[in-house]
Amino acid sequence: TGVCRTGARADDAPSSRLRRRRENDATAVEDATGDASQGEKGGRLRRLCECERAAADRLTGRVGDGRGAAVEDSAAADEAGDVGAAIWGVACGAAASGQYRWAFLTEGASLADGTEDLLKALGCMVLAGPLLTGYTQTMNDWYDRDLDAINEPYRPIPSGRISEGQVIAQILVLLGLGLGSAVALDLWAGHDILGDPLHSILAIAIFGSIVSYLYSAPPFKLKAEGWRGCFALGASYIALPWWCGHAMFGELTAPVVALTVAYSFAGLGIAIVNDFKSVEGDRALGLKSLPVEFGIDGAKYICATMIDVTQLGVAAYLYAIHEQTYAAVLFGLLLPQVAAQLAYLLKDPVQFDVKYQATAQPFLVLGLLVTALAVGHHGGADWPF
Repeated sequence: TGVCRTGARADDAPSSRLRRRRENDATAVEDATGDASQGEKGGRLRRLCECERAAADRLTGRVGDGRGAAVEDSAAADEAGDVGAAIWGVACGAAASGQYRWAFLTEGASLADGTEDLLKALGCMVLAGPLLTGYTQTMNDWYDRDLDAINEPYRPIPSGRISEGQVIAQILVLLGLGLGSAVALDLWAGHDILGDPLHSILAIAIFGSIVSYLYSAPPFKLKAEGWRGCFALGASYIALPWWCGHAMFGELTAPVVALTVAYSFAGLGIAIVNDFKSVEGDRALGLKSLPVEFGIDGAKYICATMIDVTQLGVAAYLYAIHEQTYAAVLFGLLLPQVAAQLAYLLKDPVQFDVKYQATAQPFLVLGLLVTALAVGHHGGADWPF
């Protein structure tokens, strides 16, 4: 394959660093592959070089005019949204426990009771949000640095603004603070960590941290395997933070775990939406995201089906356990999501992904809270048979 030469401006420091890295990488590819331009391997290398060149061109053309900053702001907004999803999940878990006390609103609850439960909930939100979601995001960004150099070269790691040592230090600090906070929350809730570890917040935090590592890091890198990766990400949006909030205030039972795992298939659909914008880099690096495996047209229907069928199934479950009012509200919240899918997702998921998420996601997360309130009202989740 030919060497990918990229013309970066000398006065653009991030561009110059990226240009030198790409020229060195491309030269190494040429030396290592020799005549690999023949066949599938050569084709993949040529496509990768083309994507690398396009990314460098985008960087040299956009960093100076401010559009790179806009893309970086969009990435930061995505990460803030992930933190918000974790915080919302904790709130849903607390509501589903049926044991959360609102000062003067819950029967027999004093101001001190309400304040204590609020502080407990905030502690769980900090654990699930800034600490462990931050740990997950930082680790994912590190292992995605080559992919981001193609799709989003303006980000701090691929542009060279953050060093390897700084990234590793941030990962370890966030993980350490997260696990330490989990122990403190268990002690506050009166959990017996050693005697009954499976019903502790620490166990949930450790499990989530392991899933996050498996999702991002080789040789496992679940995110490279479409179905498993999307489901792991969906569970991190819904099930794991729900478990944290629920365990803080009540007993995390098998039916609750089953319900939240089932609801995570809607999170799988959300994860597919996030993959549409990365399809170019995923394809070049051989990652098996669902838009790569099934094409954009196929993946958009899988996405809509996962989101809609999951919520219909949960509404049917709520009806079966005699929470008909909550079931009807959940069904009503699904209707605007279907309208947004028809208007944006199914029309062009690449062009309209932001509009779709801004229009549809508020109704999905409200539906999650409605489900949690139904479980709390019912006194816990039951098996529907």
